[in-house]
Amino acid sequence: MPAPRRSFTLQQAVADSQPLARLSALVRESAERLAAVQQLIPPAMRTAIRPGPIDENGWCLLVDNSAAAAKLRHLAPLLQQALRNRGWEVTAIRVKIQKRL
Repeated sequence: MPAPRRSFTLQQAVADSQPLARLSALVRESAERLAAVQQLIPPAMRTAIRPGPIDENGWCLLVDNSAAAAKLRHLAPLLQQALRNRGWEVTAIRVKIQKRL
């Protein structure tokens, strides 16, 4: 007789896997960073920006179009300083254009 299968929620599976738990923490941190600097971004641009990956090269923001990317690159030093003031060590902010599906 085969052993009974155990059911897991997605949260349990992520918590039980060190790589997935790390990825989940980075996704959460990226969203928290964007929320922390949201007020520095012009209101009309906010819907065009999404949090992206965090890696050894810095933090990436994903934008819908080149106009938002240009403005965000201009704001990057201000955003970096605001994040540092909140305790995040941000070495660089990268901006990538990625249209929503």
